[in-house]
Amino acid sequence: MATQTINRKSLKALIWLVFMLVFSAFQPFSVFGLNAAQNAAAIIVLTAAVLWVSEWVPLFVVSFLILAMELIWLSPLLAAQKASFDTQIFFAPFFSQIILLFLAGFVLSQLLQKYNLDIHFAHFLLRRSQGNPQRIILALIVAGAFLSMWMSNTATTAMMLAICMPLIRQLPAQDNYRTAIILAIPFACNLGGMGTPIGTAPNAIALSYLHGIGIQLSFAHWMLLAVPFMSLLLVILWRLLLWMYPSQTQCIELTKTHFDQFDGQQKFVIGIFAVTIFGWLFGGQIGLSTGMVSLLPIIASFWFGLLTADDFRSLSWDVLFMVAGGLALGVAVVETGLGEELVAFLPTGLAFPVLIVLVVVINSIASVVMSNTATAGLMIPVVISLPLPIMQVAVLVVMVTLSCSLGMVLPVSTPPNAIAFSSGVLTSKQLVRGGLGIALIGTLLLLILGPTYLQWVL
Repeated sequence: MATQTINRKSLKALIWLVFMLVFSAFQPFSVFGLNAAQNAAAIIVLTAAVLWVSEWVPLFVVSFLILAMELIWLSPLLAAQKASFDTQIFFAPFFSQIILLFLAGFVLSQLLQKYNLDIHFAHFLLRRSQGNPQRIILALIVAGAFLSMWMSNTATTAMMLAICMPLIRQLPAQDNYRTAIILAIPFACNLGGMGTPIGTAPNAIALSYLHGIGIQLSFAHWMLLAVPFMSLLLVILWRLLLWMYPSQTQCIELTKTHFDQFDGQQKFVIGIFAVTIFGWLFGGQIGLSTGMVSLLPIIASFWFGLLTADDFRSLSWDVLFMVAGGLALGVAVVETGLGEELVAFLPTGLAFPVLIVLVVVINSIASVVMSNTATAGLMIPVVISLPLPIMQVAVLVVMVTLSCSLGMVLPVSTPPNAIAFSSGVLTSKQLVRGGLGIALIGTLLLLILGPTYLQWVL
């Protein structure tokens, strides 16, 4: 039955692709004044959007489809318009400094998991809570958010749930505090991705586009932009969950755990982690780019046998190619001038604050039903094309990126949500209620505080 479902989805995707290619022969968007290259780019964007939303084929396959359509179809049209056109602009996103930075993040994530340093950290914080229900939720939120800044939020959620399930099972079935524990983990992991350039794919996409308009954001600069907002939301999440699902007991007995002292390999991993983070934060002052620093953990981990070839093959390559596909799609939008044409359809004469509200609200709604990577890949190229001062464009790009991490309303909105829902402890209503609450509060705070703070820091 599973095979039939997969084949049926693949067939739907193929039918859609063929339909769009036939449809493109009529130059459907020429009525809006688009030229042949812009028509092609619009068809590519529409095709990618439908396939990303429907998930008829794996999302990383859509990235390769984008590249294929750009090389086979769009490139000749652009070459006819531009004498110096080079197809390398479509290949470049698939191995850029941003992709290298993300790859290093995956390697660090693999190291933390393989040598149980993530579990050490989570248990360390839980022990500090001393069984106090309020402190337990705070410990879970801090652990989930911090780990998600450096490793996959999906892996972090799975690990944190495994640690907490014994705790949940010892609570009465009617105790709403069980819900608070389960919700704290995916929501904290979703929010934690905001904090660093490697925390979530939209961050990497945003950095790449900002680099394209001449704004070089360092690792430390991004953290300065995102961590205060992330921290404020984590505090709000903590208080919101305790208010919605208070504990019926004053003290909860924690499962006793025992960890030996760090061994030599774990100390070496901690050293690699520390040096890499230091390099990302301060390497720019001695002429080292984030991409150059990213080579350190990759080379050291495999050179000294901390990770093996099997570990290399198990890295999240699909996410890397999803990011690259989003960047390649943006190249088509920018190179053809489609972004400028799309912007022309926005209401003219909007004040910048009104434009911020419009863009962020549209993006927040889209991120609920689409992956945040796909949402960023579609929205950021349009924002980049807005005829605004460069600093205002940068503010909008960062706000769009941060709002992508707030789309956690449905069980399918993010992988952490899906994992938490699959635990069987949550109902869909509970997840929607909590996710909608933090999403609305987060979006409102972003709209109120974001423009002033981001313009000040940028």
